Amino acid sequence: MLNEKKQKLAHTIMVQGTASDVGKSIITAALCRILTEDGYRVAPFKSQNMSLNSYVTWDGKEIGRAQGMQADACGVLATTDMNPILLKPKKDMISQVVIHGKPLGDYAAKVYREEILAEAGDIVTTSLASLRSEYDIVVLEGAGSPAEINLKDRDIVNMRAAAWADAPVVLVADIDRGGMFASIVGTLELLEPHERDRVCGFIVNKFRGDVSLLTPGLEWLEAKTGKPVLGVVPYLPELGLEDEDSLSLDSKHGTEYESRSGTDDNKIDIAVIRLPHISNFTDIDPFFREEDVSIRYVANLQQWANPDAVIIPGSKNAVDDLHFLRESGLADRLERFKQDGGHIVGICGGYEMLGRKLLDPHHAESDQDQTDGLGWFPFDVAFAAQKRTVRVEGTAELPGLSGKFAVEGYEIHMGTVHLTEPDMADGDRIRSIPWTRPFRLRTKGDASAVPEGIASADGHIWGTFLHGVMHNDELRRSWINRLREGRGWQPLPVTVRMRDQREQSFRRLADHVRCYVDIDRIKHAMGITERSPS
Repeated sequence: MLNEKKQKLAHTIMVQGTASDVGKSIITAALCRILTEDGYRVAPFKSQNMSLNSYVTWDGKEIGRAQGMQADACGVLATTDMNPILLKPKKDMISQVVIHGKPLGDYAAKVYREEILAEAGDIVTTSLASLRSEYDIVVLEGAGSPAEINLKDRDIVNMRAAAWADAPVVLVADIDRGGMFASIVGTLELLEPHERDRVCGFIVNKFRGDVSLLTPGLEWLEAKTGKPVLGVVPYLPELGLEDEDSLSLDSKHGTEYESRSGTDDNKIDIAVIRLPHISNFTDIDPFFREEDVSIRYVANLQQWANPDAVIIPGSKNAVDDLHFLRESGLADRLERFKQDGGHIVGICGGYEMLGRKLLDPHHAESDQDQTDGLGWFPFDVAFAAQKRTVRVEGTAELPGLSGKFAVEGYEIHMGTVHLTEPDMADGDRIRSIPWTRPFRLRTKGDASAVPEGIASADGHIWGTFLHGVMHNDELRRSWINRLREGRGWQPLPVTVRMRDQREQSFRRLADHVRCYVDIDRIKHAMGITERSPS
C-alpha cells in the first residue's frame, strides 16, 4: 500500500466548484469509489460543512451526510475526522455549531466568524493529519466557491484547506446551469496566483447533448487558462445517492413542487410536508425507487390535491415549523385529513409535532418556552441542551401491518417524549385516538430494548424518532401495501432492496465517471506514479 508502515502521509486531491450544487459531493464520492476500486485505502474529508441532512457515525457522532455517504463509497467507517465542523442552520443567520460530532452551541454568523473560526484551523488540521496518517489517499471536498472574496480571509474549507493538505484542486463546473466558461475563467481570475497554481484541471459536470459541439469551447478554455479539461461528465439521472441539503433537494425534485390538480391513478400518492426547516429529508428517498409510488412535496394548500398518505418529516426547528403549519392552513388540513381516516407519519421533528406541548424553557431549540403541538397524542416534548445521536436497531409492530419487522436506523434529536398520562393502558382514549407504542429499540450493541414512538390503534397515524425507518424494506413495502389496500389494489412483494441498490449506485457512479474523466491524469497530479496496489 502507498503508506505502508506509515512512512509517509497520504496523497491528497481536492474537489472544488465554481458554485454551490455543481456536483462536488457526487464527484468526490465517485473519486472515492474509483480509487478504492483501484486498491487504495481512501477517506473523504470536508473541513466544514453546512447541512441539515446529517449522518450518525458508528460511535454516535454527527457529521455531514455527504461525508458519511462518501465514507460508505470508500467502504470504511465514517468518523468525525472526515467532517470535524458541521453547521446546522436553525433560522436566519443562526446555526448550531457541531464540533467533532457534538453540539458546541448556537451562534449568529458574525459571532461564529469572529470567535469560532479563529480556532477552527487547529481543529481542521488535526483531523486532516489524522486521516493522512491512516489512509493512502484523502479526497477533500470544498464548499460553495473558492472565489467568494468576502469570505476568503477566514477560509477553512477551500483553498486554505487545499494548502493545509498540499492538495491539487480539480475545479468542477455545472454546464446545466449555463455560463460554464465564464464561471471557470471568472473563478480563476479571482484566485491568488498561488491558489490558481493549485488548480490541476477542470471537470465539466451534468452535460447533455453531443460533446463534439462542445469541443471548440473546451479547446478555447484550455488555451485561455493553460489548464486541461480532465473530463466532461454526462448527466446521470436517478442515481439514488443522498443529496447534501435543501438546495440540491429543490433542484432534484423541483418539478414535484408544482401544484397538482389530481393524482396519478396508477400510483399511490404520498405527500411530504415541505417544512421551512426540513432536515434529514433522505428519509423519503426509498419511495422514489418504488414504481407504484408517486411522492411529492407540499408547501401550501394549493399543492395538497388528494394524497393517500402524508409524511411530516424531520425539522431543525419544530417550533417555527409548527407555526408555519398553522399560518399556511396546513395544520387544519392535516386535522381534517386525520378525521377522514387519512394516513399520517411523523418522523423526528414531525413526530414531536403530534403531541400536546413542545416545552423549551432553556431555549435549546427555540426562543419560546412552550408551544402547542397538534394535540393528537398524550405526550409532551421537552427540549434539552444535550442532543441524542445514536445508531439504533430493534423491532416494529405497527397496527394494521402484519408481522413484526426488524428495523435499524439512527436518532438525532434534542427533544424527549414524556407521556402525560404514563399510567394509561394502551387503548385508553385521548381525543378519540386509542394509542400504542409500536417500536422496541436499543442502541446498537445493547441487550435491552425500550418502547419508542407512538401509533393510533388503527395504525393510520404514527410517529417515531427513527431516521431511516422507511429504509427498512419489509416495513416500507408493508406500509405501501396497506395504502394499496385502501385503493382496492393487490399487495406487491418487496422488490426494492435499499442496501443492494445503494451499492449498485456507487458502482454505477464510479463506472460512469471513470469512462469520462482522465483518472490517470488526476493520479499524476496527486504524485502517484506507481501502479495501483490491486
